[in-house]
Amino acid sequence: MLQADLYRSLQSAFASINIPWYLFGAQAAILYGAARLTADIDITVAMRGHPLAELIAALKQSGFETRISEAEKFAEQHRVLLVVHASSRMPVDIVIAGPGPEEAFLARSRKLAIGGVMIPVASPEDLIVMKLLSGRNKDLDDVNAVLSAKLPELDITLIERSLKEFETVLNRSDLTPQLRKILDKAGHTDT
Repeated sequence: MLQADLYRSLQSAFASINIPWYLFGAQAAILYGAARLTADIDITVAMRGHPLAELIAALKQSGFETRISEAEKFAEQHRVLLVVHASSRMPVDIVIAGPGPEEAFLARSRKLAIGGVMIPVASPEDLIVMKLLSGRNKDLDDVNAVLSAKLPELDITLIERSLKEFETVLNRSDLTPQLRKILDKAGHTDT
């Protein structure tokens, strides 16, 4: 099972230098009920003082290759390390967490099994927030799917509070209304 091998390799790389991480993006949405295809895997890591060169070396040791020349320089500038799993050829985008929301998302991540491998995954609430922030049609489709699959167990108050914080910081006013619109469509009523 190639996917299990890929996640086992990620676990090995991150454990070897003791950095926390979590899965987000389309793969996480699939785990929470979205039915769609994706061509890559999105991971966030908290470097906690480790240099990028150390992360790249750990990933290479665990079977990954960088996808671009000067990958370290690109990651320093854009906070994304682009690698590929050598045996499966699956691209992996590794987001370097900054302080604040990504650290909170990390703290709320959940361990889920993929092919028998337990991996940390962004909570469904945080995934919904990330997808609403992105706002692409496929991300909004993922929000609808995750809400449909997980609505009774979701902490809607946490989602709304997170969205309001982002609205304030980003000087936006569209996130909470977008959530309300999707919740109304899903038949959610406040209790």
